[in-house]
Amino acid sequence: MNIEPYLTPYKWGKPVLVGSGIPGRFDERAVDCPFVFQHKGKFYMMYVGFDGTGYQTALAVSDDLLHFEHLSVILRRDEGSDWDAKNIAGTWILKENRIDAAPVLKKWNDKYWLVYHAYPEFGYEKGSAKIGLAWCEDENLLTWHRLAEPILVPEDGADWEQGGLYKECLIEHEGTFYLFYNAKNTNTGRWIEQTGVAFSKDLTNWRRYENNPVLRVTPDAWDSGFVSDPCVLRDKDGWVMYFFGYNYKQAQEGIAISRDLLHWEKYPEPIIRVGEEGSVDEIFAHKPSVITHNGVLYHFYCASRKYKEGDPTKNWGKEFRTITVAASRPLP
Repeated sequence: MNIEPYLTPYKWGKPVLVGSGIPGRFDERAVDCPFVFQHKGKFYMMYVGFDGTGYQTALAVSDDLLHFEHLSVILRRDEGSDWDAKNIAGTWILKENRIDAAPVLKKWNDKYWLVYHAYPEFGYEKGSAKIGLAWCEDENLLTWHRLAEPILVPEDGADWEQGGLYKECLIEHEGTFYLFYNAKNTNTGRWIEQTGVAFSKDLTNWRRYENNPVLRVTPDAWDSGFVSDPCVLRDKDGWVMYFFGYNYKQAQEGIAISRDLLHWEKYPEPIIRVGEEGSVDEIFAHKPSVITHNGVLYHFYCASRKYKEGDPTKNWGKEFRTITVAASRPLP
């Protein structure tokens, strides 16, 4: 199992995006869940902001992939149907799948398509989340129209996903849409999160894979609790999935390989580990978004460390949560 072409060992060591810390702003406490892409000659990041009430989703823009500036909130609370009006996290827009290609957006039926999940209650990930879809014809990517009903709900799933559906990855391959997502088995106690996939021909009607989950936790290992947040990319005739593993202490990035998008072999160790004490990712290094630019792999992820006096944001009174990047070559 050769994972060398997919590794990004060079951490930048500081955030590329930080929350505002401004009371009342959507990102007052933290930023999270990066999704980086290219559009109209610029780099964009879709990301989630947390304000203590819940998630909302925004875009940031960059010229160099190292410094991102907030552009606009694109998925706001109180704008959807009842099921997605409180807490909404966009995670993926349909785009080019190949790992060696520019990460440009793809249209289907002359529209851009965004997948998200929404929690039914206010607060931090309260209740069992459902998965929804939104579309956009605005080339500035600022005006999104949500489908009225969710496309996947936990109640229709198997035991492993009854607690809620989360971070999505949407790809198209040979006329079929594949929706990878992670889910948890329960809302109470210490749950387990694993990753499954569903299929569609029209983005509206979805069928779950009968052998889900396709990525499972490993007992007593670094990913014994979660294997979550899939980022699936094509490389020649095969596929690579970046994900994060969690053992209820540390969250770290991992990788899996597949020939057919259904059967995945995990590399047994993390490929990005938490950093040393005081580093930007000393607690968590997780939630991947990986792209290629000028032959360099950029691996964006959410980083957390203990709060220090003077940090612009404070999450839960103790955590400084930001977005950072690692690369296949040293960064400036």
